[in-house]
Amino acid sequence: MKPPPKPERVRAVLPQKPRAAWRQALGRRAFREGHGAEWIAAAFLMLKGYQVLGFRLKTRGVEIDILARQGRTVVVVEVKRRATIEAALNAVESQQLERLRAAGAALLRQRPGLAGLRLRIDTVALAPGRVPRHRRNL
Repeated sequence: MKPPPKPERVRAVLPQKPRAAWRQALGRRAFREGHGAEWIAAAFLMLKGYQVLGFRLKTRGVEIDILARQGRTVVVVEVKRRATIEAALNAVESQQLERLRAAGAALLRQRPGLAGLRLRIDTVALAPGRVPRHRRNL
């Protein structure tokens, strides 16, 4: 004799609060501007002789905006777009810097092709109507 089938679990569907249209529009705009800033920064770095290895690499706890290489150095690049260049340059906090350093070191360990290369953390700061600014060795 077969045991009776187990009843299916039913999950309660909670009503979701609708997001305000203006808030969704702001989120979409920020997302597009962020991706656009990353492309501008990548082109800027390539003009300076960097080889771009990857975009938006997700690691544990942090997303690397751009991973690039210049000679024997692998560069983790954080892209910041703000109203002024000064605000963009000051936007990287020490906690974020440590997370980027740990993520870069993990990438070097995981990828045999990058073994033996040095790691560096850089920032590319962007502001409307201004030339991008590249800050090395944070």
